[in-house]
Parts: sequence; C-alpha cells; structure tokens
Amino acid sequence: MNAELWLPVIFAGLMALSMLIYVVLDGYDLGVGVLLPLGNDEERDAMIASIGPFWDANETWLVLGVGLLLVAFPMAHGIILGQLYLPVAIMLLGLILRGVAFDFRVKAQAHHQPAWNLAFAAGSLLASLSQGVMLGRYLTGFAPGAGAWGFALLTGLGLTAAYVLLGAGWLIMKSSGQLQQRATRWAQWALAGTALAVLLVSVATPLASSRIAAKWFVLPDFLLLLPLPLISVALFGLLAASLPRLAARQRAGQDALCWLPFACTVGIVLLAFWGLAYSVFPEIVIGQLDIWQAASDPEALWVILAGAAVVLPTIIAYTVFAYRVFWGKAGKLSYS
Repeated sequence: MNAELWLPVIFAGLMALSMLIYVVLDGYDLGVGVLLPLGNDEERDAMIASIGPFWDANETWLVLGVGLLLVAFPMAHGIILGQLYLPVAIMLLGLILRGVAFDFRVKAQAHHQPAWNLAFAAGSLLASLSQGVMLGRYLTGFAPGAGAWGFALLTGLGLTAAYVLLGAGWLIMKSSGQLQQRATRWAQWALAGTALAVLLVSVATPLASSRIAAKWFVLPDFLLLLPLPLISVALFGLLAASLPRLAARQRAGQDALCWLPFACTVGIVLLAFWGLAYSVFPEIVIGQLDIWQAASDPEALWVILAGAAVVLPTIIAYTVFAYRVFWGKAGKLSYS
C-alpha cells in the first residue's frame, strides 16, 4: 500500500463518517431544542427527557471530526477555522448556552424556568443556524461578497429546517399521547420547509460553485448520480403521505410505524451527505487544497491511525450501548 496515497483517503473517510453521525445524532436533539417553546410545561419536560441520556454524548462526534481535521489535515484546519471563526464562535456560544440551560432549568425556581427553557431553545437555534452557515461558506470556497453570504444564510436556514424535521421525527418515535400528535403536526410543517430548502440549496449550489456544477452535469456522471435526487424525492413523498395517516392512527390510540418519519429523514440526510461528499472529494478546501496536499506526514498519520483505531470503536460501542439501554419510549423526567 502506498501510504502517502491511501492514508489521507482513510482519514478523510473517518472525518466524513464522524461528521455524518454528528449531523444525524446531534441534529435531532438540536431540532428538539428548537421545538421546545412550542410545547406546554409537561410536554417540555417530556421533550427534554427524550434527549436527556444522549444529547451531551452526541456532541462527541463533532469533537472527533474536528480533532481529526486538526491532526490529520493541519493546513486545511488552519484555513477552514480561520475563515469560519465567526460562525464557529456563535456555534460554541449556542452549545454552551444549551449545556448551561439544560442543567439549570430543573434547579431554577418556577418563575425562572421559562427563561432557561428559552435559553435552551435559543442555544439550539444558534448552533443549528451557524452550522448551516459554515457549510454554505465552505461550499463557496469562502468566497467574498453578498451573494456568497446569502447562499450561506440560505444553507443555514435549510440545515435548521432539516434538524427540526429530525427532532420532530425523534419525538414521534420516543413519545406518546398529545406530545406525539403535536410532534406529527410539527413534522408536517418542518417537512415543507425542509423540502423547499433542499430544492433551493440544490439549485443554488451549482450556481455558487462552478467546480461542483462541472462534477454533476457531465455525462455519464449525471446519469450515475440521478438516483440520489430521485430517491430523495421519493422519501419526501413518503413522508408527506405517511404523516397524515400517522396522525389519524395516533388519534385512534395506535402507534404503528412511529419510527418511519425519523427513518425517512435520516435517509434524506444520508443521500444529501453522499451528494456533498461526491461534490467536494478529493478537495478538502475547495479551490485551494486537496486531501494529499493538506495531510500530515505519513509517519504522523500512522500514529494517529493507531489512536483512531482505539478511540473510534470505543465511541461507537458507547453510543450503541447508550441507545440500547434507553431504547423505547422516553420516561418521566427525573433528576433525583
């Protein structure tokens, strides 16, 4: 094996996997946080209980992804974090606000608790929007100008809508009764926003980046990639058709297929991520660096790979264990 050729590819794959898992796992709990103000006091407690065992550990995948970027691709890390310092700072502010609010909301006096609930929702919204803006700035190669920033803001709204759809799907799966019915209505609203955002971002992305447009709209690549948008449209259609039927079944006290909205949304995220990875690879800073130019020396990568071979399975095992232990409907929130 040519280490200089394949080690950067391996680390790019590990970094992409970490970010994909983060988007799915932390995406749903950020979405639940954004939805928090829409519930009553009892429902807000149930919403927090549904993500309580997971939300903090979900952020581990973000730390792992950024850590791999730092140690395996230090040149790219300097460029990316330097260009994104403002949205990164806002994201960190939002994540810190979420953490503080999560712990303080239950210990606050009754008249202070709404403020902490609002802080948790605001932190979730800030983190979601800033992550979308970071993605938009990255896809444009950090281009200056109002057009590039407008695209980044559009991407921020789109990713937030997707997180809300993930969060609503999670609540449908993890809750019951009135909260489950309300979550189904929230999913219907978020579905329309997510579909519109995906459409607008899909149209704007090739316009914002001629390099990405060149990779998608050439034969035979276009025909090979065509299943991605077609399957995505099918999943959106399945969601649109199933949500009203699920609502009717919930009113009748039936809980069959409660997992379907979350599963369909995860499928849409996976397809979108696959399309994004194809658009970017092998560049790690669009228009500036590919993964081989940005990679650390092979000797360093071998050492890092040995560490990743221990850390990654450990995180995966813990994640699987946590979700297995807390499988099923969320119970009553308790801090005793």
